[in-house]
Parts: sequence; C-alpha cells; structure tokens
Amino acid sequence: LERRYEAQLALEKEVMAVKGEITLSSKRLRSAAGEERAAVEAELAGLQARYAALTGEAEYKKKRSGAKEEASLGLAAAPAASSFEAWYPREYFRFEVVHESRKSRARAGIIHTPHGAIETPCFVPVGTNGALKCVDSEQATEAGVQLMFCNTYHLLVHPGADIVAQAGGLHAFMRREAPIITDSGGFQVFSLADDDSDEDGPELKSKRVRRQRDSSQGQLLAVTERGTKFRSYLDGSTIELTPESSVEAQKKLGADIIIPLDELPPYHVTRDRLERSVALSHRWMARSLRTHLADKRQQAMYAVVHGGVDRDLRRASVDYLASLPFDGFAIGGSLGKDKAEMLDLLTFLMPLLPRDKPNHLLGIADPDSAEALVPLGVDTIDSCNPTRVARHGTLMTSQGTLRLKQSRFAADFAPIDPLVPTVPYSRAYLHHLFKQNEPVALSLASIHNIMYMNHLMARMRRQILNDEI
Repeated sequence: LERRYEAQLALEKEVMAVKGEITLSSKRLRSAAGEERAAVEAELAGLQARYAALTGEAEYKKKRSGAKEEASLGLAAAPAASSFEAWYPREYFRFEVVHESRKSRARAGIIHTPHGAIETPCFVPVGTNGALKCVDSEQATEAGVQLMFCNTYHLLVHPGADIVAQAGGLHAFMRREAPIITDSGGFQVFSLADDDSDEDGPELKSKRVRRQRDSSQGQLLAVTERGTKFRSYLDGSTIELTPESSVEAQKKLGADIIIPLDELPPYHVTRDRLERSVALSHRWMARSLRTHLADKRQQAMYAVVHGGVDRDLRRASVDYLASLPFDGFAIGGSLGKDKAEMLDLLTFLMPLLPRDKPNHLLGIADPDSAEALVPLGVDTIDSCNPTRVARHGTLMTSQGTLRLKQSRFAADFAPIDPLVPTVPYSRAYLHHLFKQNEPVALSLASIHNIMYMNHLMARMRRQILNDEI
C-alpha cells in the first residue's frame, strides 16, 4: 500500500508539473505571433500529448473555478499527534493571563518573549520589508510598537534570508530590540494567483494583487504536496517555498514568533476544494512544526487555523492543530465577504481555541474591527491598513476619520486628535505638507495612526481590567 501511495503521489506530481507548463505555454500563446507562435503551438501540442499519456484524458484545459495545480491534491491524513513530542512550557516564551473580563470573553495578558513583553490586547503594525513604511525603528519604539510583523516572502526575494542572518538576524539588521513576528510567506505567494481567474469574489481580507503586472514577473507557478514555486517579482527567478524552507528562512530571520506554511484559498471555492486545502495546510503545518522542533532557537511557532467560513472545517482545524505542540494560534484563511460575516464566524470560533495559549488574528486591524474583536477574546491583531491609509492622508481619531487633504483643514489649527496626544502638529500643518507633497507628511501621518491604534488597544486593556468590556 505504501509503494502504491508513493507511486500515485509521484504520478500526481508529474501531472501537476505538466499542467503548470501547459498553463504557462497557453499564456505565451496569447501574445505570440509568426514563427514564435508556431513554436509555442508545437510545444503546447507536445505537452498535451504528455498529459494525455499520463491521465488518459484528451487534453488539459484550466478550469475557471479551480485556482492552480493543487486541484488534484487529495485528503491524505495529516500526521498523528502521537508522532510529535508533547507540548511543554517554554522558558523563553510564556503567555500570562492577567485578567479575564466578567462581561465578555475579553482578556488582558502578557506574552513574554526573548526580546521583551507584549501586553495584550495589542495592535501589530506590518513592516513588510523589515521596516514600517515611512517610520524607522527608533520612531516605531517611541510610538509604542510592542510587536512588529515582517513578511518572509518579501525578505526572501530581497535581501535574502542569508544576508539577514549575516547581519545577526532581523533584530540587529533593523536595529529593533523589541519582539518581531514573521509569517511563512504563503499569503504573499498565493496572492500571485492569475489576475484573469474568476475564482475570487468579494472578500473582507483580499489577498488579490489588483495592479497590472508583467506576466513573467511575480507569478505563482505550481502548488504540489512538496510546496509552492513562484517567480520572483524582482528578477523573474524561480523560487521554491516548502514547509521546511519557510521555517529555515524564518530561523535565519530570527523573529520571536514564526508561522508555518499554509495554503490560502479565496472565499468563493467549493466545499470539496476547501476541504482539500485545509487537509493540505495541516500536512504542511505538521512538516513545518517538525522542522521547528528540531531547532527551536528560542522561537515560538503559532499554528494557523483554516476552514474559511465553514464551521465544521474550522472546528476540525482547531481540533487537529490543538493536539500538536504549537505555542499559540493564528486565525487565517478567508474570514468572509464582509465584517458581519467575519464577526459571526469569530463568535463561533474563538471559544474553540485553547485558553492557555495566545491567539492572533491575521490581517484585520482597523479601529472598528478592533473594538468588536477584543470582546471575543482576540489577543493580537495585525494589518498594514493604518499606515497605508495614513500615507494617503487619512488619519484615525477618537472623533472619527479625518481626510486631511480636504480643503476644510487648511486653517484648522487644532491638534489632530484633541483627546489622544500623538504627533505635536496641527491639522492645518499636515494638510499643508500633504498638499505640497512633502515626504515628512507620510511619516507624521503614519506615526499618528500607529500611536492612535496603540492608544485604542491600551484603553481597551484598561476596560478589560475594570470589567467594562
């Protein structure tokens, strides 16, 4: 049976590789002409013949409702919990629950890491390339950033994990002394899905890259049991990302909290496709965890709970991942088409998570969402949204959103937020800076939004301690 399974797996891998080549050749055919077109047609005919020999089907045509070459991956069982070491408290990483509200599931806690403590609930800004845009590490510390999110995918593309390791890891490279969390790279890789696919629909947490790009750059090439292959947006080179290589890269980056590789299907997929995706993510996360446990390096690893908006799959994902020795839990995948569906899902999901370990909601962190999420028991939230909208002149305040490019702020000499001290400049001054395209406007606005989000989370922490929320 084992030999038959291995043979079947090898066949599936070969079929997926051929399908990937057919997809790429079909795309080239669209823009080819003359002799080049004839050559591509001949190449495509050869690939279709190879596909027919492998599968017995006449030809392969990409299904519009299927995302990538992962379509034939099955529901192979993930490794049993008994094959892993039992979880035990880490000396270097510990979650302390300070108080649980009597009014809701909200809780105030402290996550202890090798680079300092994180008071929860906590907002986590995203420093994609190892830096918050327009905000340096010293300014981030002064703004009260407790935990910063960095993206493994972008750091793999440039400067490369080896360069960061030579610098002494991300903390030394960035000159940041406080905690850092890195993702697996999967979110960005799966955002490289075809622009012309109609699989994606309305989704609260969109991963789709909407801008036009050269089809030879930044492409997801294949998804197999082994992992993913994608084309670098920087130089077009092919990069393979597997559960093992993702963890090895994160070891070199040296973050305090790391994330295993997972797959991210969009909102509108069939139940069967979603179930296969969850199964694949579980197998990948188990491999990631084995690699991590072999060389912990004082890092904590969070599992990523999947299942889209399907409650049975979410419950099954929690049940399996909670049986493995992960140090915390992230909530990933599609959270629904809008905020109402997200909150409905999380109201169901949060009580299923182990209460003795920290949790993190991936990719959602605006003020309104934060105030709705914390009472559900969410500990930390990340998003690039507060700094991204700041660079466009949109500032978050206790009085609502201010769009400082509007002319009504030209002679408004009030503080940005009279109730929340942030940057010591008036609305009129920032309006002037934005209208004159002064780069410092981007920094001041970004720092303000970070400080506002930190103030909001600190306020909610106090309310939790007082059983007010």
